[in-house]
Amino acid sequence: QVQLVESGGGLVQSGGSLRLSCATSGIIFSASAMGWYRQAPGKERELVASITSGDITDYADTVKGRFTISRDNAKRTVYLQMINLKPEDTAVYYCKATRYNQNYWGKGTLVTVSS
Repeated sequence: QVQLVESGGGLVQSGGSLRLSCATSGIIFSASAMGWYRQAPGKERELVASITSGDITDYADTVKGRFTISRDNAKRTVYLQMINLKPEDTAVYYCKATRYNQNYWGKGTLVTVSS
């Protein structure tokens, strides 16, 4: 059974930092592409950052220079380091694993940035 469990969300002031984690099981993590998505109230889910099995990363323009995605294959975990957070970063953040065009999602963790 595939499981992706996000953690690390919470309430932070504007300019603050958080690190999200997504622990996985039931997938071949090292061979999977991983991504962080977010969905703000009333908005569609959007890609925030992604990392391939070969550690190639990509970021949404809105978070470049502030967010960093990384992975630890030994811990089967992907991280999202977020600095200089803004109120517009408020959303539920989801982790996704992709392999052979099969997608698996976590249930999300809420990040709230107060102004």
